[in-house]
Amino acid sequence: MVASNSTRHCPSGSPGSPEAAVAFQPPPAIDLCDVSVAYGSRPALSHVTATFPRGATGLLGANGAGKSSLILAILGLVKVKATRIEVLGLDATEAPLELRARMGYVPERDAWLPGLDVISAVTYCGALAGLPSADALQRAHDVLSFVGLDDSRYRSPETLSTGMKQRLKLAEALVHDPELLLLDESTNGVDPRGREQLLDLIWELGHHHHVNVVFASHVLNDVERTCDSFVVLDHGHVAAAGRLDEWQGGGGGVYEVRIKGDEVAFVEALNAASVECDAADGGMTRIVIADGNPQRVFAIASRLGVQVRHLRPMARSLEDVFAERVVDEQR
Repeated sequence: MVASNSTRHCPSGSPGSPEAAVAFQPPPAIDLCDVSVAYGSRPALSHVTATFPRGATGLLGANGAGKSSLILAILGLVKVKATRIEVLGLDATEAPLELRARMGYVPERDAWLPGLDVISAVTYCGALAGLPSADALQRAHDVLSFVGLDDSRYRSPETLSTGMKQRLKLAEALVHDPELLLLDESTNGVDPRGREQLLDLIWELGHHHHVNVVFASHVLNDVERTCDSFVVLDHGHVAAAGRLDEWQGGGGGVYEVRIKGDEVAFVEALNAASVECDAADGGMTRIVIADGNPQRVFAIASRLGVQVRHLRPMARSLEDVFAERVVDEQR
């Protein structure tokens, strides 16, 4: 990695900052400032500044958005220009080997040596991470049990299904008990049952086993299912980032309403009052109130003798965020 002399402003939240001195908090899992990566003349990342908090964070973006390049930059496996790359509180440019020993990586492509069975492949990864032979073997058995490959430990990896291969790669990444796990499109090509198993494992790691997870995916539902935070990349730039609960807390004046009474008259009256509305699932009507004040909806219902049985802000999905920040900007 190569540190640049960029003058771009990046927020400071490192343990040595004055803010942190007042009330120390653990550093974020990953803190990036002004990170750029190029392959020859083709830029892959352009001045990326983002913070990945502790816990599980989804790294979202279409194919070619820069997700894999960002993971490789965090691992120190590509040449980078950056003002700051901090991982688990350490400067990645100064301690790359120490950090790699504390990280696990699940690449998109298959990753094992030919001729090794499943247990040998995982044991070998443990030995590469510095575990003594006996400890590496014991840990291999433990993590294969965790990912649900107990009955396949003596099979050749080439004979496994796609979902089982992904779980094998996960076991290889977990054998040395990493603090940070980086997953690159780990549900690609996996059948529905295998996908559910993988998503359950990713959620459990991030929420019950205190592993910091970065889950790169182009499948929005997978990230919603497993992560608490997200970073969206678009053509090598950060398009959106934040906590899911904050972004999904409200739909910007969008409500869902269910009534008892004349629905046709109610919708006509709403439209006449410049309240945009259309049918939603489950007997709901979706309405858009520009000023965010639903009182006139109740007034219209009262005038028509309609009973409002349900009215609440409509939560946004990651699909809404993605469409707002990526798809709309491309038009």
